[in-house]
Amino acid sequence: MLVLVAPGQGAQTPGFLTPWLDLPGAADRLAAWSDAIGLDLAHYGTQADEDAIRDTAVAQPLLVAAGLLSAQALGDITPGAVAGHSVGEITAAAYAGVLSEDDALRFVRKRGLAMADAAAVTQTGMAALLGGDPDVTVAHLEKLGLTPANVNGAGQIVAAGTLEQLAALAEDKPEGVRKVVALKVAGAFHTHHMAPAVTALEEAAKDLVVADPRLTYLSNGDGKVVTEGSDVVARLVGQVANPVRWDLCMDTFRELGATALIEVCPGGTLTGIAKRALKGVRTLAVKTPDDLDAARALIAETAESAAADAAAATDA
Repeated sequence: MLVLVAPGQGAQTPGFLTPWLDLPGAADRLAAWSDAIGLDLAHYGTQADEDAIRDTAVAQPLLVAAGLLSAQALGDITPGAVAGHSVGEITAAAYAGVLSEDDALRFVRKRGLAMADAAAVTQTGMAALLGGDPDVTVAHLEKLGLTPANVNGAGQIVAAGTLEQLAALAEDKPEGVRKVVALKVAGAFHTHHMAPAVTALEEAAKDLVVADPRLTYLSNGDGKVVTEGSDVVARLVGQVANPVRWDLCMDTFRELGATALIEVCPGGTLTGIAKRALKGVRTLAVKTPDDLDAARALIAETAESAAADAAAATDA
């Protein structure tokens, strides 16, 4: 079974959209989305520097646009499940048919602006902790006043809080943690610091045209399969102030029988986690169009294997 996943904020790098705009129709789609949301996605994805694309209001729509462009380039496929990490959940919702692409871009634009406004109230940030026992790490973070905002599995937890709290963490790491790495984000996302953004998104959600998922859709809040579009949207609204449980998503992938995982552009982060946490599952990160042939080959191999298994089960 194939799983298609979309990365969250921090995966973007300067110029990462440049090669994608050479694909047929890609520049036109990006231009239409740019007009719809009042943001020059082509400029930010090809010419802007690292500081410019770190801006929450820019990074989030840029990531959703990149994910949708690369997913379409894979061709007409039907993955066994889809999921997204943080803002990538909006990419997954659009791919699963819950939202139109235009609505997804408009919604993520409002999400980015609302979260940027919330982040401006207090200087906050996030840092990834590598290694250590999850229970010990979470208890240590709470002692420092930090929130375990992303529990990613494979020995990785992301802490979020004020810059003072993160500085204290750098000086006082939890037992067993090898490294603390500051993330390229501009706020303590998925914590109480984002509460004002929830209110803004509740209003924005009223304008959405919502359908039930046409694919198996997993929520990153608890790793559960969500079957109603209204529930998906409610989770998209609430997730900005609640932790991401990517570890539980991977547990569900395993339970569903995942054998392959493809991460849409700008891929790399989630496949890295999956390589450590989902042993035996083949992974592929779509970073540039050069990765598309390998991705299509993996999709075809997975489909052939599933068909062979189904035929064997019928014969038995």
